[in-house]
Order: sequence, then C-alpha cells, then structure tokens
Amino acid sequence: MNFQEAVAFIDDTPRFTKKNTLENTKAVLRYLGHPERSMKIIHVAGSNGKGSVCAYLSSILTTAGKATGLFTSPHLVDINERFVLNQEPVSDELFLEAFEVVMDAVHDLLKTSPDTFAHPTYFELLFLIGIYIFHKSKMEYVVLETGLGGRFDATNVIEKPLVSIITSISLEHTEYLGDTYELIAGEKAGIIKEGCPVVYDGSRTDVESVILAKAAKMHAKAYAVRPDMYKILMNTQKTIDFSMDTGYYLPMNVSITSVAEYQIMNAMEAVTAAHVLEIGLTEEDIHKGMEKMRWQGRMETVLPGVILDGAHNDSGVEEFVKTAQKFQKDTKVTVLFSCVKEKDYEGMIRTICEHISMEQVIVTQIDCERCVLVEELADIFRKYTKQPVEAIASIPEAFETALRDKGDGILFCVGSLYLVGSLKKIIRSQKYA
Repeated sequence: MNFQEAVAFIDDTPRFTKKNTLENTKAVLRYLGHPERSMKIIHVAGSNGKGSVCAYLSSILTTAGKATGLFTSPHLVDINERFVLNQEPVSDELFLEAFEVVMDAVHDLLKTSPDTFAHPTYFELLFLIGIYIFHKSKMEYVVLETGLGGRFDATNVIEKPLVSIITSISLEHTEYLGDTYELIAGEKAGIIKEGCPVVYDGSRTDVESVILAKAAKMHAKAYAVRPDMYKILMNTQKTIDFSMDTGYYLPMNVSITSVAEYQIMNAMEAVTAAHVLEIGLTEEDIHKGMEKMRWQGRMETVLPGVILDGAHNDSGVEEFVKTAQKFQKDTKVTVLFSCVKEKDYEGMIRTICEHISMEQVIVTQIDCERCVLVEELADIFRKYTKQPVEAIASIPEAFETALRDKGDGILFCVGSLYLVGSLKKIIRSQKYA
C-alpha cells in the first residue's frame, strides 16, 4: 500500500466504524508497548482556540530547543498537517510506516479478540498513528489536541500529562456533549488527571465552577486566565502587543503576529502553561516562540485583501466580527460563507449581519453530506440583511466571483474549517496576481 492508498483507506473508515470506548484505543497502545509513555504530553481541550494554544506552545518548545511533536485536527489541505515534528509536517514515508504498524496491530487484535476489540474510527486511527510517529521520531514533548470532547475522547487515554489546558467553551456539538455550558465544560474537564495542573479560560463563571470542582476532585492545581489580565499596548493590524499579568508569575509584555484580538487569550493560556511546565523556559524562548507561531485558517491573510477565518460556532463568530469591524472602518467588506448542519448557522449569520457592514454576501456549499444547502443559507442572510446575497454552490466559482466583486475591499471567508481547507487547495493550485 502506498501513501495515497493509506489516506484513502483512513478517509473511508467512517463508513464501516463507530466510536469505541477508550479501552479499545488502550488495547492498541498496549499491543505497541505503550509508546505514549516515552513522551511528555501537554493535553489541550476546549471549544475555541485549542489549535492556536497548541501551536503557540509547540512553537515555544521548539524554539527553546525541545524535540516537540504537535497533534491537531482537522487538517486543511493535507493529512500530514495533523502530525508536526519540530514545526515540520511528517513525511509521507513516516506516515505510511506508522499507518502500517498501527493497522498490523488492529488486524491482530481483531483476530485474537473479536468479541472485545473493534476497528478504530477515523480519529482513533489518526491518534494512534500520531503516537507512533512521535515515538519513532523521539519527540521529548508532545502537544496533543483533543477531538470532539474530552472525557471520552480517544486522546484521553493519556495517563499523566505534564499539564492540561481547557480553552474557551461554547455551545457546540450539543447532541454529543450536552446543551448547557456546564455540561460541555464537564465533558472537556474530563481530561484533568490526578495531581496534574490545569490551565483554563476563566471568562465564564459557570464554566469555571465546573472546572474548579473537577480540579479539586483530582487534586490538580488550577490556573485561570481572564480578559482582565491583559492590556493591549499596540495593534498594527499585523501584530498585537500586549501586557499580561496573571498573578502567578511576573508581569510580561508579549507580541503576537495576528490581527485577531481573540488570540490574546489563547496566547496567555500558552504562556501560562509554559510557566507551569517548570522546565526552564526563558522569557526569550517565550517571546521568540510567540513571534514564530503561524496557524493556518485563523484570520489568515492568503491573498491581498483576502482573509480566511475558521470561526465555526457562535462564540467563534463573535470574536471574528470584533476583528472584522476594525477593517470595515477603512474599506468595504465582502463575506463568503458556508457551514455544516450541526452548527447554529442561523445564529452565526445573525451575528455577522448585525455587526458587520457588508457590501455583499456570497454563500456556497461544502462538498460533504453535512453541508447546508446554499439556498437555505441565502434565505437566512436575506432575513437579516438588505445587502445583495448571491448563492453559488460551487466553491471555486463562488471564490472567483467574490474575488472579482470585492474590488479594492476586503474579502472575509468564514463559517467552516472545511470551507477554509477547500479555499486553500484552490489557492495552492492556481496563480493569483
């Protein structure tokens, strides 16, 4: 089997598998000799910002000379993006080797334990492949992002992380995680382990009470990060300089290469976690790591006047509009939008329409069974805005139209990471002036 065939097999797994218990994932790790125990793990859960926090920490650790692996999801273009070794995606060759080793283990367990072992799901497979990759590559540290939840997430087989991190919580995946902030926080807090410190977003008191209760039960020291702990010093629309004072460590000034103010909280969680690790990281390590951090699809300028943002839930869109509002003061704004069914897309659309002065809107349709049809998206936009709304099912055609119509203004592409990934593929495959 070659690399492309391995990826095709993994992509096909949702068709014949379902989510399994953590014991299923543990069985594969036991078979492989517990490779996860050879590395020091930072475990990150949350609804928004967890990928950014992971990227900040990975950059800090790598800059400090630590052999660091990074596991995130989803990928935007290539599956290799999920497995990063010292800031570089894994090679096709090592990915294929990991796939073959994991699948050999799966096939043996299916033969020897047919009554207790089931074929791993898409995410479970990728997590197991990642653990092998990091072990084989002798990564000392691994920054590990959860998938959907926390408590029952495949990544929660990790027994004793160096630190757990819980980013901001929003009402998403309510059919799986619960329909209140408290219930969702309880699922995310499931990653807190006995005696392992936790850094968390303390912006909401209802979420905080759940996290603190779990931390107390697990005898885990808890470190809150809140909006009143930072002050913006300068925003250049390319970088943001801010001071942070958490009360846990000495105050410090930080600079991030982002136009999005929501990244400040993510950066603060990463910096706080870097201190909590107590592994001798210097302020210079932190500063350089923050400056070098790059994270695709989060207020990412990909072409002149074209910004991609993967905001895909209510709170994510609320943060997106805060940044977009700063641009609309000086230029006209066009929005390209798409979404998947399980999101509160009407709430997201209403927020966009209420807070952004748009010249026009173009809606398109993600190429998957979970997509929302363009006609429905267009009808909802027309409900909340009087500006022109155009429905174009084809993403390439919608993007070309948006590029042409935006003129000298700004085009924001938002609503789904699937949309962001599709657009990055289009941009990569074509030349734009």
